[in-house]
This record gives sequence, C-alpha cells and structure tokens, in this order.
Amino acid sequence: MVEYRFAIVGAGIAGASAGFNLAPHGSTLLLERESQPGYHSTGRSAALYTETYGNRVIRALTIASRPFFEAPPKGFSEHPLLTPRGTLVIARADQRAKLEAALAESKAILPSVEAMDAARASELCPTFRPGYLDSAFYEEDARDMDVHAIHQGYLRGFRAAGGRLVCDAEVLGLARNGAGWKIETPAGAFTADVVINAAGAWADVLARMAGASPVGLVPKRRTAATIEPPAGGDFRRWPAVIDVDEQFYWKPDAGQLLISPADETPVEPQDVQPEELDIALCVDRIERASTLAIRRIARKWAGLRSFVRDKTPVAGFAPDAPGFFWLAGQGGYGIMTSPAMGRVAAALARGLALPADIAARGVSPADLAPGRLA
Repeated sequence: MVEYRFAIVGAGIAGASAGFNLAPHGSTLLLERESQPGYHSTGRSAALYTETYGNRVIRALTIASRPFFEAPPKGFSEHPLLTPRGTLVIARADQRAKLEAALAESKAILPSVEAMDAARASELCPTFRPGYLDSAFYEEDARDMDVHAIHQGYLRGFRAAGGRLVCDAEVLGLARNGAGWKIETPAGAFTADVVINAAGAWADVLARMAGASPVGLVPKRRTAATIEPPAGGDFRRWPAVIDVDEQFYWKPDAGQLLISPADETPVEPQDVQPEELDIALCVDRIERASTLAIRRIARKWAGLRSFVRDKTPVAGFAPDAPGFFWLAGQGGYGIMTSPAMGRVAAALARGLALPADIAARGVSPADLAPGRLA
C-alpha cells in the first residue's frame, strides 16, 4: 500500500494541470482509467482559446491563463502553445439583436473586439453564401491552442516534480481510511490524505463511491468532423467562424477544415461516438451559410463536455466527505482555463487562498465551491 498526500483521479487536462501545480508541494499520485491520459474530452477538443466565451467566471479564468500560455516555464514545450487564429461570430438578419447583445458583452471584457458588416467579414473568410450574412464581430486576439503540447507539458512537469502517473487504474473502491482514503484499482491499492476528483464525465460516479453528494454533472455530446478545404485561396488564414446562436462553427485545422454542429446532447458517461444525424445537420447548416460543398467527411468524432447547472467549474472540498476535493464541470472551457484552474485547485486543496491575480479578477472560492449546488 503506497501512501500519498494527494491522489488525483483522472489524467485529462484538469487532473494533469492540478498535478503539475501540486507535485512540488507533496507526494502526488495521478490515476487514469484508460491506457493513456487524455483519451476522452481532452483529446477531442476544438483547441480554440477565446476570452469572449463563457460566463463571467470562465472569462476571468481564461484571461488569467493567458500569461502562462504565452510564457510557459522553461522546458514545458518546444513549440508555442498559442498561435494566431481569430474568431468571427456571425449573424443573419434575424439574429442581429442577439449579435448586438453578444458584441456589447464581449467588448466589455475585451475592448479590441471589432464590429463588422457582411462585406468586411467576407474579406476575412470569403466563403459566405451571398445574402446569408448580415453582421459579425471579430476577436483578433483569439488563438489556436496546441492541446497535445499543453497536456504533455503538464504531465512532464508533474513527473519532474516527483509525481507518479498510473494508467489502466480505474477506481473500483474508494473509502475513508482513518484520516485519509483507501483507493482500490486494477493497478494496485493506494492511500492518500486528499482525493481530488478530476474524473470528468464520471465525477458524480466517483463522488457516490466516496459517499459524497453529486453536483448534478451532465455530460453532453459534442460532435466534430473534418472536411477537405476549398481549392484555391489561403484557407489557413481564415478565422474560426461561429454562429451567434452556436448552431455550427468551422475553423482551419491541420490542413483541413474542422466543422461542428455545436451540439450539446445529454448522455451517460461513456466513450462517446458521433451520430450520423448530427453530422448531417452540421453539413446542412454550413452549406446554407457558405459556398462550401461538402462531398466527403474525412474524419468524424465526438467528445463529452460536462456541465453543472450554472456552467461554472466546481473546485473545492465536498462539505459531506472530508478530504474529498471536487475538480469537475469544466465543460468546453477546460483547456483554455487550465493554467488558472490548476493553480486554483492546488491552492484550495492545500487550504490556501486563491492566487491573488485570479481573486483580483473577481473570482471567489464561493463561485467554485461544490456547496453552491446543494
């Protein structure tokens, strides 16, 4: 029986970033149920960093994460974590009021956001169907994220600080063991003072195993696919294009175009797969909006984005299970908020205050505490 100060369940982006920040402060174990970390949500991300996406808390955490992405610690990655992309949020005439409200909200956070008419938007992405587009706004500072480099950087730093990663280690048993926890897995039994629940879509399942009240986590399927880009022109310079009602989006991705119907279908925790109906809806919506002629789907997949009811992450000790720490509900924001959330988790799990720069952006422990969902 190996003893640790912290045992993190789940080696996706949430668990890896928490481990990166915790390992320097005590013996830390990272348990992953799959044979490789990041198999589920982390490995299926659209990989876009945007400071105008999500609610107040999400935006504050995203902005607080940018300094890390732009200047990571030495040895974290050999390549830039962020590269230029930009996002173009678009609207038809019947969506104009929704766009104007979204624009006002975005400019309050990021004054550089630029309103555009259809002609100017079409210069940035010359594939809109004539007569479809009414107005748009552009976030030049949005970036593509190198998700693999970010995730592997956290894991590399975690190991360098003495952390231990164990894969094929699904938690089969979890019970209080004196002042700590006993964790049973196919890879062996472990004990820890603190268990950190970074199990993604399975976080409520793990909580019930620990005797903690669930937080009402809802995994939602998000479908994506890649298609061949249009011939001629430099599509690689296009921004990510997002419908203001989030009915679809597309963006250049590794020499192809990534497309999605931006679906949010509630499902049980599972190795989720794409549905043909969602792919068909995506193709129809994008062909209505653009001159893209989608003849063949090169690749298709789906991932899980898990939310609680207020769509704000959950980070803090369970009020009804001593030593059981929640780190869940990141939804579609987990990667772009991971530097800040990793620091938040490491501070709160050690009984410390929030990092000063994050608190200064108006985030409080109460915003994240699991007790708010009781």
